[in-house]
Amino acid sequence: MVRRPIRPIGLRGLRVDYPRRGRSNWRRWVPSWRQVLSGILLGSGALAGLFAMVYASVDIPDENAEARRQGTVYYWADGSRMVSVGAVDRQNVTLTGIPDSVKHAVIAAENETFYSDSGVSAKGIARAAVSMVKGGETQGGSTITQQYVKNTYLSQEQSATRKFKEFFISLKLSNQQSKEEILQGYLNTSWFGRGAYGIQAAAHAYYGIPAKDLDPSQAALLASLLKGAELYDPAGGKGNHERAVGRWEWILDRQVEIGTMTKAERAAYQKFPEPRPAAKSTSLGGQTGYLVDIANKYIKKRSGLTDKDLFRGGYRVHTTFDKAKVQQLERAVRDVRKRDLDPKKRSEDKYVEVGAASVRSDGSVAAVYGGADAVTHFANNADTAGVPVGSAFKPFVLAAALQHGDGITLDSGYDNEGRLIKGVPYMAVPALPGAGPGQVMVTTPTPLREALVNSSHATFTQLGKDIGLKKVKELAVSAGLHEESLARLDKSFPLGTSTPSAVRMADAYTAFSNDGMRADPWSVTRMTRDGEAVEGFGKPELRRAMDALVANDVNNTLGMLAWKRLGRDGKLAASDGPMAADDLSAGATGEDDRMKSAWFIGHTKGLTTAVTMFRSKPGTPQLLGMQGVGGPDSGRGNVFPPRIWSAYVTGM
Repeated sequence: MVRRPIRPIGLRGLRVDYPRRGRSNWRRWVPSWRQVLSGILLGSGALAGLFAMVYASVDIPDENAEARRQGTVYYWADGSRMVSVGAVDRQNVTLTGIPDSVKHAVIAAENETFYSDSGVSAKGIARAAVSMVKGGETQGGSTITQQYVKNTYLSQEQSATRKFKEFFISLKLSNQQSKEEILQGYLNTSWFGRGAYGIQAAAHAYYGIPAKDLDPSQAALLASLLKGAELYDPAGGKGNHERAVGRWEWILDRQVEIGTMTKAERAAYQKFPEPRPAAKSTSLGGQTGYLVDIANKYIKKRSGLTDKDLFRGGYRVHTTFDKAKVQQLERAVRDVRKRDLDPKKRSEDKYVEVGAASVRSDGSVAAVYGGADAVTHFANNADTAGVPVGSAFKPFVLAAALQHGDGITLDSGYDNEGRLIKGVPYMAVPALPGAGPGQVMVTTPTPLREALVNSSHATFTQLGKDIGLKKVKELAVSAGLHEESLARLDKSFPLGTSTPSAVRMADAYTAFSNDGMRADPWSVTRMTRDGEAVEGFGKPELRRAMDALVANDVNNTLGMLAWKRLGRDGKLAASDGPMAADDLSAGATGEDDRMKSAWFIGHTKGLTTAVTMFRSKPGTPQLLGMQGVGGPDSGRGNVFPPRIWSAYVTGM
């Protein structure tokens, strides 16, 4: 059989010698260097042609509707409007009105090759696209030009399509506008937190000055916010402050490295430029700002939205807050303060703060009192940890003992030798010398129910040790207290050295009055934007925190404690009306507590409400003492939280 030679492939006269003639075995299939080079040139030409086509087809769109955006509206539980927030805080300025130090800091922080690059970062886009395809977190890496395009011409969605458009629009914009125009636009459209869009609004929000008066140190702090104001605003907590200081230092050092600041200039800025406290809109005055704060925290936790997203506006937020209850709680605090405290007469009555939260049995937050006014007092006393809870923590110790202690009941107690006697309300011991034959003494150890009502420190210190502090902690967390708010496990732990918020204490106590079932506190029933529902909302399911019998035993004991505490003062006693005997329970701090706080957590009418009082002087990290607050008969201030609670529930 005669083999015919393989003829080269022809394409309109073009002869492609492949497989290669004159080669044998595998060598026939290895292209020559000319063929490889031709393939590269042909592929490059095709890609260049495709790139040119796409470049020509992508137009720079009109500026987005950011300036025409709506506010975010919050609604009360009954559907009536609470408040609308999110008006644009932006005042555009020209580049000539922005100091060089601001430009240098921003370029060092965000895009040091800004003046020499083509306006895009292919590496950054590729990295972000790969991350999104893999389902990972979105990543940065965009140039200043790309960020300006995103701010001004595109939506804020994180998608491969948006990144694709961003790339080509940035290229085209870089060819049509000067670097100065792009930098000016970027500085006027960027988000700096605190409701501020643009460098001018940011300078006022953080330092109370126009942008032209910013020094290099302040400029470095504002530049650090471009990485994420929620993480780098120093007022956002200890973690934020540490991150802000670290990035501020890095930006200053980076300017020295790239030659826009001398070492001598850098040496002049060693002290961190602390910004002024965050100011709130006057529309968020009174309790409204605290309510919005709690709703926003819940929104960010459930939906992944950020403060920047919320401030962009257009959302409709339906909350669980009851307008009448919020007003009544505020009125109760105000009336008790006015009647019983006199800071002009008694120095001990100065710097007194109150926090309160009212939670329904399903975990929904009905009302809070965060402070006198959210515009002037920024810390939310209802939702801030840091105030020791004292003897109000003891019910969790009792619950842990009933849950995990084999044979322990409310009748169990300790004898004079410190031994735990289980299951019986009394014990028999040998008779005293001289007694007749066979005679014994009957002694009755103080039962646990009585120890809780009387707030016995010795009993609960020993009970915590016997049951195991770890089990007490686990039950408290199961009931809803944040683990990070719980104190270290030492002998004082059962006495309430932990510092949960009022919201969390009220929510945790719902487990006692709800057969051991509870849900994490929630404040938003639904949320929409442009008529579309935002996912992540709905009524949380109840979870078991403890056995039903355990919860009922503790709750019955708390009912005894409630009547004892409320009946001590004629102003508090209520034998009828809203505080029915079968629907009343409470935990509280006592006069023997040496914590710098006073608490009362009461349940009635389907609501569990926690009230805390403490003294906090601005600029002083430690709480002040409560001794003498309201006069010598105040029991270290312990009479006031139950008075506030009583005024609240009887006024509803």
